[in-house]
Amino acid sequence: MRPQLSIRTRLRRRLASCLAVTSAVGMMLVGVTGTANAAPGDYAKVTSGGRCDKMHLGKTLPRTPDNSGAPTGQQHWVKGGADEEYYFNLEFKGFENVPAPTRADLNSVGNTDADVKKWDSAYRASRNPEDMKRAIWSRYARYIQGKPSPKAFKSWVPQNLIGAQHSREKGGTFERKAVQDFNLVGPDWQCEVKVEIFDKNGNKIASRRYDAYNQRTGDLGEFKADGKRKTIQFKNDKIILRHRDAKYDFTKSKFTMFAGEKPNRATTREYAAENAKLRAERGSGNNPIRIAERRATAKGLWPQTKYTKTYPVFNPRPNTGTQGPINSTAYESGRNPAQARQIQNQYNQMNTRGALGRGPGGVDFSTLELQYVGSPVKGKGLDYSMKADFMPDEDNNPGWGGEAKLELASDALFTWLALTPDRQWVNLNPDQPDKIMDKGFGGTDAGRVLLEADMEMKRDFSRAMDPEKSPGKEFMNAAPKVDGVPCWGSGRNWIVPGRAKVREQDGGIYILDAPLKLNHAAMDFDTPVQGEDCSKKLSKAEKERSHQLISQYLVPHVEKQVNTEKKYADLRRVYKSRVAAEWIRQQDAKKPTDFRPIINSNNLKRWPLRGENADWDSRTVWKEMVKSFTEGDFTYEWPLGDGRVYTFFVGGVDFSKAPKRNVTHAEFQLQHRRLPQTTKDSVRAQTSERDADVTLLGGSGSAKTDGAKPDPTPSPTDTGKPTPTDAPSTPSPDPTTPGSGDTGKPTRPPAKDPDGDLAHTGSDVPVGLISAIAAAAVVAGGALAWWMRRRKADTTTG
Repeated sequence: MRPQLSIRTRLRRRLASCLAVTSAVGMMLVGVTGTANAAPGDYAKVTSGGRCDKMHLGKTLPRTPDNSGAPTGQQHWVKGGADEEYYFNLEFKGFENVPAPTRADLNSVGNTDADVKKWDSAYRASRNPEDMKRAIWSRYARYIQGKPSPKAFKSWVPQNLIGAQHSREKGGTFERKAVQDFNLVGPDWQCEVKVEIFDKNGNKIASRRYDAYNQRTGDLGEFKADGKRKTIQFKNDKIILRHRDAKYDFTKSKFTMFAGEKPNRATTREYAAENAKLRAERGSGNNPIRIAERRATAKGLWPQTKYTKTYPVFNPRPNTGTQGPINSTAYESGRNPAQARQIQNQYNQMNTRGALGRGPGGVDFSTLELQYVGSPVKGKGLDYSMKADFMPDEDNNPGWGGEAKLELASDALFTWLALTPDRQWVNLNPDQPDKIMDKGFGGTDAGRVLLEADMEMKRDFSRAMDPEKSPGKEFMNAAPKVDGVPCWGSGRNWIVPGRAKVREQDGGIYILDAPLKLNHAAMDFDTPVQGEDCSKKLSKAEKERSHQLISQYLVPHVEKQVNTEKKYADLRRVYKSRVAAEWIRQQDAKKPTDFRPIINSNNLKRWPLRGENADWDSRTVWKEMVKSFTEGDFTYEWPLGDGRVYTFFVGGVDFSKAPKRNVTHAEFQLQHRRLPQTTKDSVRAQTSERDADVTLLGGSGSAKTDGAKPDPTPSPTDTGKPTPTDAPSTPSPDPTTPGSGDTGKPTRPPAKDPDGDLAHTGSDVPVGLISAIAAAAVVAGGALAWWMRRRKADTTTG
């Protein structure tokens, strides 16, 4: 066996030899002539499946056009304009919930190819879902033959049945599209080309199947609908692109990935790095490794049947669900990192043609938020679209926890709809142990998120006061001093909505931005604390000055954390759902929808605390806050010039006001002109934003997955186009009171606006959608106050 040598070592061993020119014989392809530089005896073997035009387009063209292949010499070319779209058959998706067969069921349907064909023919003739159920059972019976440990039926259906059809049909359709889009036609272009490199003893060094190969130029092409490199393939690419012998010279070849989606960061990073290495080795200004990105949304077609799977999110009707890419992607993701890696590995094994997308691990579910909800239609629910970041490298670090995050966003939406405004409050105040939050609200994840965000925000304020770091250093230096030690007045800090940006258009609302703002105000408390209360020695002016400094130095720092850090992602998620809920309230006020029985019902039985939080208790959080308030979470030292050292012990969300800025039609078109189409597509297929590593995934309660076309046939068309086919609780505590409009009654419909904006007045007082959020999630009173205490520590200096 030949010992493994590095690419660099093999290159050093290669010797020059004479020129060799050969011609193609049969299906053996011609390599580019040039000076050979192979290790003694190393050689390449190239075989082809046939001409690309005949294989994918069903015809042969007499010549290869001049504009064939990658459009430019750029390392990463991206086609401008709107994303394209193509359709493919995904019929088995309509039968994802077929019940698992019994042994008697399997015996009754048979397990041979003839049995499968019989049931397929029966279904095509009858369109009876029961016949397709038997056809699927028969396939499973055939699959388990001779397998000592076959997959369970419920795993086999999504992975082997639907996954295989998805890969085959989408991959085949995309390949036809790529051949057509990039003019990979004529006698020069061969497809399904296998390139193998052997040493002198016949040991295989590298092997790679390329989707396209230009036998005149030696250029290699790979069709990737998902725009994602495979590690083992790229490893072989590196070897092949450095191989040269008497017959084949790949050191002049260019390799291009023809991508249908935005490549992930790992792909673009590795391609760019290897391209730079090859350029240096070749001493050429050309880019030998390229990406030609021509984005197209792939839309699978499947029938709506009694066996079509739905998911229990964003549908107001009991015992019904929704469909869409966000649902399947989220529910198929792992519940922890280890499980996510296992799922992603299984996914990659199925994704042999690079047609299945990045997989459930490709989405950073911690960033998942609602971005669009359509107008609810009675009997059909509504369309919705969610936004999330891509994972930079899903194969090594896949996203996880999608089910929990999706259910949180959905449950929060219904919580805001069901609860009357007088119950939507939480209150972390050491002086009010009996008024932490409404009892019903405390039994929901939305309420839990708000209370826990209060507590975390308090801790972040304490962290921000570290006198050794900014901004605590600047604050402590500027703060009033008592006996040379910084001192400030007690106060409360709470989160409110910032100036949100929304756009009403296309029968729905786009939630473009919903930032959160941090407020601070002075407040006194009765609960005793440890240490000395130095604020009693401050004058009124000094106290006011200290609060101004807090707002100047600490508030912006913590506010940025609230709006950007992952630990507050759930808070941002439930707030986006609150905006969407108010939109639904407004639409229902105009015309009855499926949401009407839920709105203001105070019935939260369908949306309780879930999973690991099922036994969560708000009083536990309150006790943590009291302990922090009285004893402190962090200790900071302040040295004095005389050798004394003082130690500091330092220890909530209010949506009652929500200013907004309506986005005009002109601004929306300028900044988000592709968003409407991308959002519409996301209901059917995972899409992405052009200029950011962000994905959009949606769903629908109407579940019209075939676009109102007749059911697709089991085989795709040659064109790639669609074939026509409880009792009220105690009131919220003072001093926070509901804002104007918090009556619990339906809001007035917005005034007609030719630009599609939500109605607003000429003043800064918001009305319409965002102002109605005054009904939401009030954190009352002295939420999350902190207090400065000090005690004299070591007074000796030695």
